[in-house]
Amino acid sequence: MLMAIWQKGMINTEIETLTREMMSSGEVMSWPNEWAGSVVDKHSTGGVGDKVSLVLAPALAACGCKVPMISGRGLAHTGGTLDKLESIPGFNIHQPTEQILEILDSVGCCIVGQTEMLVPADRVLYALRDATSTVDSLPLITGSIISKKGAESLSALVLDVKFGRAALYKDLQSAKELAQLLVNVGTALGMRTGAVLSRMDATIGRYVGNSLEVIESLETLKGNGPDDLMELVTTLGGLLLLMTGLAPDQSEGSKKILDAVIGGAALSKFQSMMEAQGVANETAQSLCSAHTDYFNILRPAEHRVELKTAAGGSVLDVDGLVLAEVLHKLGAGRSKAGEPVNHSVGAELLVSPGTPWLRLHFEDPAPTADQISRLQNALTLGSPDDTQTQQTHTLVQELLLPH
Repeated sequence: MLMAIWQKGMINTEIETLTREMMSSGEVMSWPNEWAGSVVDKHSTGGVGDKVSLVLAPALAACGCKVPMISGRGLAHTGGTLDKLESIPGFNIHQPTEQILEILDSVGCCIVGQTEMLVPADRVLYALRDATSTVDSLPLITGSIISKKGAESLSALVLDVKFGRAALYKDLQSAKELAQLLVNVGTALGMRTGAVLSRMDATIGRYVGNSLEVIESLETLKGNGPDDLMELVTTLGGLLLLMTGLAPDQSEGSKKILDAVIGGAALSKFQSMMEAQGVANETAQSLCSAHTDYFNILRPAEHRVELKTAAGGSVLDVDGLVLAEVLHKLGAGRSKAGEPVNHSVGAELLVSPGTPWLRLHFEDPAPTADQISRLQNALTLGSPDDTQTQQTHTLVQELLLPH
């Protein structure tokens, strides 16, 4: 059957039926009546340095949403939100439904893993898709994503569908085909569903690797976030606030999300979420304080090495896929489900003129000469004028609004 779907595809009504049956194969969450219209979530098709969820969930909670964010782990070169959060001592991503309800009531957001009772059909089908090489089937991808979000009983869902060198889909048109299908099926299942098509060529932000991305997320919540990360957070959040009626339009919604981050309300929610999910109060407070030595709390890698540019010039581009693949080989990612990851392995992009361009954090294995060479070749240098032009390119290329 899976091979037939992969070869022949499915019409929309068939995909909707498949997704609905997958969703109904296990527990479907229910929420208090007073939360009607405000329960939201976001899904990303995966990227390099994609730490959007860590900033977006608390920002949405600060704006009045309830965010039961059920996230996944990293696989291959794509990082996972759960792996990032587990680099924080004590953070527990395993929460029963009753506890999720309590956290949403008191905090407004939580980020957890999929429970055993949620969409068990997806786990069975994914294992079979993997065995039959049908993982890349559009109908099956759609069913997997939307069934899990449907089981959360969401009022609204926003999808960050990425395209480019470091994305599953290399071109905008292919990504748009998936995005439109996700929007259509999500809407058919009763969720107001929108999508953002965003470019994924370099990295999002300057830090890649689990604990390093937690650091950058915290710095963003303290008002020091990089422009590209904030663009995604405010665009996705603004669209969700529009779809829930908490903002009159997407632009005003984006402004509300920005205010929640810059004003500190989102940081306060993140601290409360950490404490509600098992992090010691002292640890959570320290991570969220204005002046934090993060590596007193988050375990640093044993070794660091800085790479210098071979020639003069300004950093114009970094191939995010190459960087992610090297970090994956050094232990930051996993090749198959269930493998451990090293939370300390990662890289910082250092873009100040006249300084090294990359700081690599590693343990065992150490980077090989070939890997260092690949990293150096991932860097594109240009003149300051070229850099200025490059920085005017936004990540967000298109919005798909709900019907």
